[in-house]
Amino acid sequence: MSISRRQFIKRSAAATALGLPMVASSRVLGANDEILAGVVGLGGRGSHAHIPGLQGQKGVTVVALSDPDKQKLGSRAEQFEKKYGHKVDGYQDMRKMFVRKDIDVIGNATQNYWHGLSTIWACQAGKHVYVEKPLSHYIWEGRQMVNAARKHNCLVQCGTQRRSQKNIPEAIKWLREGHLGKITCITAFANKPRGSIGKRDTPLEIPDYIDYDMWCGPAKKGPIYRNRLQYDCSFCWNTGDGESCNQGVHEVDVARWVLGETSLPRRVMSIGGRFVWDDAADVPNTQIICYDFPTAPILYEVHNMRAAKGSNEIPTFRGVRTGVAVDCEGGWLSLPGCVAYDKNGKKIKSFPGGGNHFVNFIDAVKSGKKEDLNADVLVGHLSTRITHTGNISYRVGEKAGQAACAKQVKGVPVFKEMYDRFVKHVKAHEIDVDAKTITLGPWLECDDANECFKNHDEANKLVKGFYREPYVVPDLSA
Repeated sequence: MSISRRQFIKRSAAATALGLPMVASSRVLGANDEILAGVVGLGGRGSHAHIPGLQGQKGVTVVALSDPDKQKLGSRAEQFEKKYGHKVDGYQDMRKMFVRKDIDVIGNATQNYWHGLSTIWACQAGKHVYVEKPLSHYIWEGRQMVNAARKHNCLVQCGTQRRSQKNIPEAIKWLREGHLGKITCITAFANKPRGSIGKRDTPLEIPDYIDYDMWCGPAKKGPIYRNRLQYDCSFCWNTGDGESCNQGVHEVDVARWVLGETSLPRRVMSIGGRFVWDDAADVPNTQIICYDFPTAPILYEVHNMRAAKGSNEIPTFRGVRTGVAVDCEGGWLSLPGCVAYDKNGKKIKSFPGGGNHFVNFIDAVKSGKKEDLNADVLVGHLSTRITHTGNISYRVGEKAGQAACAKQVKGVPVFKEMYDRFVKHVKAHEIDVDAKTITLGPWLECDDANECFKNHDEANKLVKGFYREPYVVPDLSA
């Protein structure tokens, strides 16, 4: 370490007690310097992607791990030593890891609601960051992440790893050359079966080995009535963003890439509901969204339930569970598999290739150029904010019947087709769509320049979001 242990402990304690950002300058790296890394968030992505994705690269050494779950932290440290042959330091409070001046990069695999503040803290401490998708929990928060990266001259890579697939830009280039004609519509979809997260009569007991205050962080702190503390927090608005953002940012990012769009859609609207399951979650398990771009609409479709009541079949779109279908005048392109078809469904071209998002991140850290990142923080923000707009429409919506929903979508024929599929799917689960069982979101007009909505105060409250003291995302717009 470049500072003594006594200095390190003293500085960490003082900064934590005062709630101050722990600013430290990163080492100036050369192309051949050893890069030291820390990983925060030791769930599936942290343990199975970030640790091997960083430690597995030549010249990169993971030296520290952080998680508010002390038991998990200890077991992951033991597993790490057995696998890689050296010890790592462990921290329940990520700020104590960030203040270390010897650490150059942070692998950020925290839960969605922690991405913003933890990335900003890391940038304030002079660290380069690979942060999981979705980039942010709120639109405004995402912009502050961009501001933090730029202010502190840090590289921040968003975990939309399809940006590092070599075949996708090749397929997009081929498409833009006009081989399938004009793009008419893009359908993105996630058919991912999920189960109920349960609904308890009494609050979930939080083990004493978890620092619950740190675990909650910026989110509202209160009793939990689901069965599991960890991953299922993705299905509550307080700490998660639902399938259309958590998974959807992958597909929307690719769709935006295809269109070359950097703005918000002109308007957005969502319909959906949490059907069948009476559980503690409040995000929809079935949802459709229309992002109305001037070039072509991007539609998004979520199915977390099976195809029908009593069925084990999983819904698909053109035989694919999760992906993007780019419809054109002369055929369509399937992404991220990168296969092109003619109007009759005959395969006419495929694009092989792969890539490694963690390698790209480290290569950019070595070069010191944000332009070398395949998914710079701004790229991640532009895509993530789109998915938030769809969820905001849903969240400010009202319960409605089929007639009201059909009336609202009839002006957009391709969205009407998706709505008809939605109704068919819900009916297959014996839901009465003529009763007020569906959440109908309003058409929201987007204000791209101000990253908000026109004339909708309730929706704009969800743009800025809510934070719990002292875990408040700072305004870095100045």
